[in-house]
Amino acid sequence: MSAAKNTYLKSSAKFESHVELPGSFRKLPPGKNTGNTSLNEVIEVLVKLRRKTSIRNFVRSVGEGKNKPVTQEVFDRRFGASQEDIDLVVAFAGQHDLTVLQSSVSKRCVILKGTVQKFSEAFQVYMANFIPDSGIAFRGRSGAIQIPEILTDVITGVFGLDNRPQARPMFHLLKKDGGLIQPKDTSVSYNPDAVAKAYKYPRDVNGTGECIALLELGGGYRNTDMLNYFTKLGIALPVITSQSVDGAMNSPSTPDSADGEVALDIEVAGAVAPGAKIVVYFAQNTDKGFLDAISTAIHDKVNSPSVISISWGSAESQWSDQAMQNFNETFMSAAALGITITVAAGDNGSSDGQTDGKAHVDFPSSSPYALACGGTRLLSNSETVWNDMDGWATGGGISDIFPVPDYQKNITLPPSVNSNKKKGRGVPDIAANADSASGYNVLVDGQWTVVGGTSAVAPLMAALIALANQKLKRKAGYIHPKIYSSTASVLKDITVGNNITAKNGGYTAGPGWDACTGLGVPLGSIIGVL
Repeated sequence: MSAAKNTYLKSSAKFESHVELPGSFRKLPPGKNTGNTSLNEVIEVLVKLRRKTSIRNFVRSVGEGKNKPVTQEVFDRRFGASQEDIDLVVAFAGQHDLTVLQSSVSKRCVILKGTVQKFSEAFQVYMANFIPDSGIAFRGRSGAIQIPEILTDVITGVFGLDNRPQARPMFHLLKKDGGLIQPKDTSVSYNPDAVAKAYKYPRDVNGTGECIALLELGGGYRNTDMLNYFTKLGIALPVITSQSVDGAMNSPSTPDSADGEVALDIEVAGAVAPGAKIVVYFAQNTDKGFLDAISTAIHDKVNSPSVISISWGSAESQWSDQAMQNFNETFMSAAALGITITVAAGDNGSSDGQTDGKAHVDFPSSSPYALACGGTRLLSNSETVWNDMDGWATGGGISDIFPVPDYQKNITLPPSVNSNKKKGRGVPDIAANADSASGYNVLVDGQWTVVGGTSAVAPLMAALIALANQKLKRKAGYIHPKIYSSTASVLKDITVGNNITAKNGGYTAGPGWDACTGLGVPLGSIIGVL
């Protein structure tokens, strides 16, 4: 028996005393409460743990070029969870008849399995079933999670008690009369490699030796589509594999489902960096599934992704504080390991799809360690902010959660357009073509169509990073400090347009950084800065 477990058992008298897990409060879910979840239902819950030592200062030094990223082995020793903390949580689980499915020093987690009744008793929460307007029932909770006082400094988050849908894909299908529009019926659409050519991406590298991770919270792809797509483009078929996270699978269905997102991500990344291996991590669309997918990709010692593309998210107001802080910590892990994370900034302008009249930014793009990707409309003779003036527009704004990061302190950030006039992390960092009216030709479930959205920008940037890594013969990694401090002309400034969709207003493009397109559109020459 470990010393930690022995301490836990000797202290069992203290376990009657519970404390609130900071940041775990959740509002009632949307939809009709249909009553108690079956107490005998078996669920899985992810418990996130603290690090052995803080990682923040190390990541800052990596960004400043004072330290190099660490290997997975060094990361585990310095910044993983301690075995003593894992043992404490395992012992706590045993007291409540919960089964340990997995524990990980790297991912700083323990995954538990048990009945709703046992989890309700362990974390003192009430769970009920809800049916939203979509008609798809889920398990929800409200209020805060309680943990034993002895675990106050050990547990940083508990995920999976609530399995409400957490994020939405950031893609926009070009439609007419309710049907999908084919490329031949549009005035402007591009193959992804044509967009890369317009942005002068390097053509002497193709991503060979790199691995691009794509995170998907639904949908799927068909191998026949991939073969036909790249054959049509005259590009060698990339190596594409799927990986299941917590039981989620590659499950293609129809073109107007999340399959459109999956196809867009693979086909953009593969067309721009066909030499890179593409691994698609499928996870459940919950905060637990999302977080575990990111951790799994970051610490995948078999595929070793050097860049991760995320095209899913939701407004900061839709997340619990514990989720945002644990995601942010996980992104810091990526930075310490030299992994770049590109994230779509949202497709509904300054409102980010919320109906309260306020401006919102999308998370996880608002994490200071995510490269937030905004959207433009690219034409042959101009490039402007993407805003269709019908609610579809690039996301961007000022975070309500994260303070201004060091790399943004030397630029002029506007205050939030909301009444609080908050100054916080500015979103996005960069931008590229995203308007479906100048969208990407995609083959999904046997149908050719045109797709836009900032979803396209995340894999486009991920592919550029893969090209950079091959060219530089090292990982670009956490690039924010470098691109914000660069004086070279490696980004095309976008100065026309706005992303106003909220009643409170939004943001307008102008010279320099703005909350529509960030620093601008990265050109291939940015590799020299990285």
